[in-house]
Amino acid sequence: MASKVSCLYVLTVVCWASALWYLSITRPTSSYTGHRQLGSISIARKNVSFGNIRTRPINPHSFDFLINEPNKCEKSVPFLVILISTTHKEFDARQAIRETWGDENNFKGIKISTLFLLGKNADPVLNQMVEQESQIFHDIIVEDFIDSYHNLTLKTLMGMRWVATFCSKAKYVMKTDSDIFVNMDNLIYKLLKPNTKPRRRYFTGYVINGGPIRDVRSKWYMPRDLYPDSNYPPFCSGTGYIFSADVAELIYKTSLHTRLLHLEDVYVGLCLRKLGIHPFQNSGFNHWKMAYSLCRYRRVITVHQITPEEMHRIWNDMSSKKHLRC
Repeated sequence: MASKVSCLYVLTVVCWASALWYLSITRPTSSYTGHRQLGSISIARKNVSFGNIRTRPINPHSFDFLINEPNKCEKSVPFLVILISTTHKEFDARQAIRETWGDENNFKGIKISTLFLLGKNADPVLNQMVEQESQIFHDIIVEDFIDSYHNLTLKTLMGMRWVATFCSKAKYVMKTDSDIFVNMDNLIYKLLKPNTKPRRRYFTGYVINGGPIRDVRSKWYMPRDLYPDSNYPPFCSGTGYIFSADVAELIYKTSLHTRLLHLEDVYVGLCLRKLGIHPFQNSGFNHWKMAYSLCRYRRVITVHQITPEEMHRIWNDMSSKKHLRC
């Protein structure tokens, strides 16, 4: 029996070798563009491209919305959507933003939508408080991942997903944090310019060129097995960056096939590199604390580490002294 099997195996190999030799000497020298006949057998070539290949997501972002505002953009399309990363206990910061630079009614004729981004908290009381806050202000989005520092990337992707799904016709999007003061006059009139044609594939902020920190004691520690390269792609500080609304869907879809990193701004930079989008440096975005002076704050777009009390004081001062020259 074994000898019969061996004979059949040898015969099969010989037949295949003969067929391959025949094909090699009869193959045309011109490039293959259609189909050709071998006897009565027709061999057709299909158009195959990487765009047609469907791969399973490695980062599917399969979280449900626990709190959502799906109709926020239905009545009118926003010029600017502001996505603010926050935590459950930061009610004072959210309220300060609502009453100052994040007030949706600050600019007549320019539609602005402000949204606060959260995950779910392990404390059900805090979750309930946020639900009640949402019912009052209708400006909170929550998905069912745990709200933590290591999940900041999920929070930003939630914002991208929301824009792509419920507000895709918006012109621009800003992602920032709840301890940031934003000079809205500079942002809207000097940077985005409502009377000009909206940009596409646009991304700007404070661009950082750096590499991973391997010290396990650092807040920004990046394990080598998670990111082996010695340099990050250029990325904008997560304290504040601006992008055209079309980029939200591009980043979200790219993230589905990009290994998740806990450093949110670095991860967005990785997605931008895959998309071939280069972030523009803008010196108006500051990712550090800056001592207040009226003239200095008039020249910037963002300032970091601002308390709710400072937010009110700076906003009131800048609003009441617009007539003063620097």
